[in-house]
Amino acid sequence: MNTSARYAAAIGRFDAANAEDPGRDLLDGRERPKALVYAERLTAMLARFAPDASEALRLAARCQHLQRWKIPRADYPTTRAGYHQWRNRLRDFHAERAGAILSDVGYDDATIARVASLVRKEALKADGEAQALEDVVALVFVESYLAEFVAQHGDYDEAKLADILTKTARKMSARGREAALTRIRLPSPLADVVRRAIGGVPPGAR
Repeated sequence: MNTSARYAAAIGRFDAANAEDPGRDLLDGRERPKALVYAERLTAMLARFAPDASEALRLAARCQHLQRWKIPRADYPTTRAGYHQWRNRLRDFHAERAGAILSDVGYDDATIARVASLVRKEALKADGEAQALEDVVALVFVESYLAEFVAQHGDYDEAKLADILTKTARKMSARGREAALTRIRLPSPLADVVRRAIGGVPPGAR
């Protein structure tokens, strides 16, 4: 299988797996699987943010939350430690599922390991591609999910929301924060608080 066919096969397998998500998003009057919508949004954002992204990074973006619904947050304690246990298990699960698919369609061990490393966001501060993926995840959250998140947390005041956005911004690179302020569509009612929170993070902050 040539490179382009192998890549297309991997994306097709990722999308078929995510299409099994019982959760639904309503887009343009049509219900679609949440996990598939999310994967497509990450791919589209990566193309906007890093159009020259490597094949490994493009694969990692597409399988970032592969079949995430299969490991519910409710299965873990409602504590900070429980949250981290859940997140760590998810990272391993996504990497393992993606690795099996990549192997099936003919990718070599080195590429599979690289995609797994990116999905797990290993060496985030030292790995430019892992950082780019982190930036893309944050940009998709702000553009496509922030308004829904706020609606689900009616008890959060502006200070709480600003704190969450500031913490998100600190995980981003300076380039990612600049993109959040200039290259994505901010939800109109929240645009001012987003600009203040993200714009208030010092340029060199990590």
